[in-house]
Amino acid sequence: MAISRPEPTPGAKMAYLIKRKATTSREELIAHWFANHMPGVIARNARNREAGSLHATRYVATLFDPGPEVPADWDGVAHLWYPEALARPDTASGINPTDTFHEKVEPYWPWATREYVVMDGPLPLYPPTLNAPFPCTRSGFFKVTFLVAMQEGADREALFDHWLDIHVPNVRATMEAVGGFRYVVSHSMEPATEPYAGMAELYFRDPAGWTAYGERIQPDGMERWVDYKAMGIFHSGTEMVGIE
Repeated sequence: MAISRPEPTPGAKMAYLIKRKATTSREELIAHWFANHMPGVIARNARNREAGSLHATRYVATLFDPGPEVPADWDGVAHLWYPEALARPDTASGINPTDTFHEKVEPYWPWATREYVVMDGPLPLYPPTLNAPFPCTRSGFFKVTFLVAMQEGADREALFDHWLDIHVPNVRATMEAVGGFRYVVSHSMEPATEPYAGMAELYFRDPAGWTAYGERIQPDGMERWVDYKAMGIFHSGTEMVGIE
């Protein structure tokens, strides 16, 4: 029986790829992101909600683990879910810093994506009770994030169709076979202006699940469109949650 194409999540999933400056340590990045930036984003969206203005309904940031074989392009990504895509600003965030986090990272742009939750496995969250509940963290998983680059001149609609109709069922079946529990795909809404055609997020119980996945997954034709040399693959075990 054929697996039907996944339905998109309503609205837009805005992604913000973050890279620290050369003078910023990873520890500084994490500290200022969590303590000095996330609370401001949470408060701003709370004010917008109270005013009846456009606001994020969820806010989650993923920290990419460092390592000798990990691409140095990015240190993490923030995701904010909105009822509609945000307009692309004239200048990048951080050009005019509003907090210490902005001073510690390279300027960054919003990336509008359309999300497809293929496997909706649970991500338990236990907000603090002795401190403010948000921002908080969650762990207990092994997450693999793919930043998927498209070959120059490739047909993006053909890529997206193949991704959803052929690649997604292949990945889902493989994940189910090795115990993966959550799988999310996000396609760029305006690929012509973005460095990546989309993103895939795969969650496993532990690194062994990812190893088993790599041993089992079979090619399905994505190589016709994907630029594998420009693709980034990142591992992580922690997410910072601001709005849930």
